[in-house]
Amino acid sequence: MSFNLKFTKHTLQFKFDAGTSRGVMKIKDAWILKISHSERPKVFGYGEVSVIERLSFDYQLDFENELEQLAEELKNHKLPKTEGEVYALVARVVEVTKPAIRFGLETALLDLVHGGQFQIFENDFYTQERKIPINGLIWMGDESFMLKQIEEKLQAGFRCIKMKIGAIDFETEKKLLTSIRKRFSAADLTLRVDANGAFQTQEVLKRLDELAQFDLHSIEQPIMPRQFHAMQLTCKRSPVPVALDEELIGVFDLREKRSLLSGIEPPFIILKPSLLGGFKATAEWISLAEELGIDWWITSALESNVGLNAICQFTAEYSDLGYQGLGTGQLYTNNFHAPLTMEGQFIYYHQNRSWDLSPLLFGK
Repeated sequence: MSFNLKFTKHTLQFKFDAGTSRGVMKIKDAWILKISHSERPKVFGYGEVSVIERLSFDYQLDFENELEQLAEELKNHKLPKTEGEVYALVARVVEVTKPAIRFGLETALLDLVHGGQFQIFENDFYTQERKIPINGLIWMGDESFMLKQIEEKLQAGFRCIKMKIGAIDFETEKKLLTSIRKRFSAADLTLRVDANGAFQTQEVLKRLDELAQFDLHSIEQPIMPRQFHAMQLTCKRSPVPVALDEELIGVFDLREKRSLLSGIEPPFIILKPSLLGGFKATAEWISLAEELGIDWWITSALESNVGLNAICQFTAEYSDLGYQGLGTGQLYTNNFHAPLTMEGQFIYYHQNRSWDLSPLLFGK
């Protein structure tokens, strides 16, 4: 009895130049996994190994070689029957320092365990079209490009907007925020900003004081990660609530996770399962955050619809959800057709729409 793991690389093409403070993205690589087992040879589970250059902990891996080795390793393992057995198997065959592969394998195995119908978790998102509220994401660019995005999101009915800042002139960014607040108060529109670590530690509190006038919900990762005391001080003194994001990447040990959160004491944390090591790892962060009184939300990390579907279903394992960051499925010209459906400020799984992975050729 053994697994048969195949994989193929799929390069996602952005519809526009996706700007962040780390640079502009035009393409993004992913490896789609297809797995079956000799016990159920005609049932297939799909997963996605998703990486972002210079952000993912393991982006420098030779993924072709890593996945070939994983396929060999899996040949001598039994088919797991439960979610817990899936996580145990993944922990045995994939090192914790390879979070993207853990995420992809967890997803593929959970799909396989649930019958190979793209059902990753058993909840009402998949079975009853439960709608998850999401924020509208505004990418960096020149002023006209950003204004166009803002207008489109507002017209679509979004009541929470997340704007990336830190790459263009700060005065222009403040001008954009001013124009939004002239039209919508904080009671009518929730505003989040994401700096992706763009501010210098010497200027961050001054920048945050200037941003406070816009009644922001939060600012994600105002300074670069791995500056423990600077981030601790920023969270303590900032007039804008701080959300840790990149700060969590590369922290795998449970004790280190607890130490990070209890030491910095952020108001929020942002959770990206494909960057953190999958769903078991993400659930650990959530458990610790709730224990320490820290709020959280989940976002995608620019996955294709294969990975996004899994993250949406995992998110729906939790109740009383606020605005999540799951509206990235429409970023690409060559994403896979999927039942994931955007309706205003919600995403849901449309039962009458089908999957199409036909562009993929699983040669390995």
